[in-house]
Amino acid sequence: MTPAIFGLSGLTLSADERAFFRESDPAGYILFGRNIADLAQVRALTDDLRAIHGRDRLLITIDQEGGRVARMRPPVWPAYPAGALFDTLYDIAPASAIEAARANAEAMGHDLAEVGITCTHAPVLDVRQEGAHDVIGDRALGHEPLRVAALGRAVLDGLARAGIAGTIKHMPGHGRTTTDTHKEMPTVTASAEELEADLAPFIALSDAPIGMTGHLLFTAWDREWPATQSPKIVRDIIRGRIGFEGLLLTDDLDMEALSGSVPERAARAIAAGCDIALNCWARMEDMIGIVERCGVMSAETAARLERALAGTRVDGAAGRQPELLAKRDALLALAEQQA
Repeated sequence: MTPAIFGLSGLTLSADERAFFRESDPAGYILFGRNIADLAQVRALTDDLRAIHGRDRLLITIDQEGGRVARMRPPVWPAYPAGALFDTLYDIAPASAIEAARANAEAMGHDLAEVGITCTHAPVLDVRQEGAHDVIGDRALGHEPLRVAALGRAVLDGLARAGIAGTIKHMPGHGRTTTDTHKEMPTVTASAEELEADLAPFIALSDAPIGMTGHLLFTAWDREWPATQSPKIVRDIIRGRIGFEGLLLTDDLDMEALSGSVPERAARAIAAGCDIALNCWARMEDMIGIVERCGVMSAETAARLERALAGTRVDGAAGRQPELLAKRDALLALAEQQA
């Protein structure tokens, strides 16, 4: 198995993709808006991917956070709020905010399970910092680490109830960035002591099944390599200080924060200790290069992948969703009444 997650070019698999995926056997896939039309189409696509590999438990992922980061959108699927709304409710009623976040995540998870998706790249555990770039912004669950951890735990629990694996991101923390990693490399100059606040939510949720790195340079830990490609940060901070033992994905390797070709970026990340290289854009040349450079998945990564998928299921129905959405909306109304 190749230690990579690959993107798809369209609404159905091309003949070249089908042959390549069968031969390369990637760890999983990621879906974007270009791959999504309606419920029947997405379910047919994910069923097709499972048929290629002959296994029901396949890592099929998506960036479905809510707010501005959502690939499955109205009118086919409900709109889900950004993390900041639950943070606002937490100011008024912490227990209600936690329950609203859990109900929201479970409802979203039923959307995903119904179409055969097994993992979403949420929750965002980055602690929001004043004056930082808006690339995180309202995606964050708050400015206070313990609050972020509490709401993040609710999101993970809600997703798990629907049979969906969550992804804690972006380790070791993206909240201090002053630039957009899609465009350039951010350099974080905070001290190791200051960065303890950024690590706190990840430490609290270190038992999550899947985690994702961020493409940021942290001068307190490694002045040469960003977290995604830093053996020291992966070993000492993510696996060590945070204590994360789950499946570690890179953020999208196409981001301009990283240098070198996409296959070179992937090889460097795997060498640094990441389990899986995430390549989103379905460029066949890049995917072939990743297979050539990254080789075969290690036994340790394969075991982490199996554990990450253990609780997932594609049940084909979203029976509890109306009840869950009504519960969420009733709780969120408390925040609107105080506004």
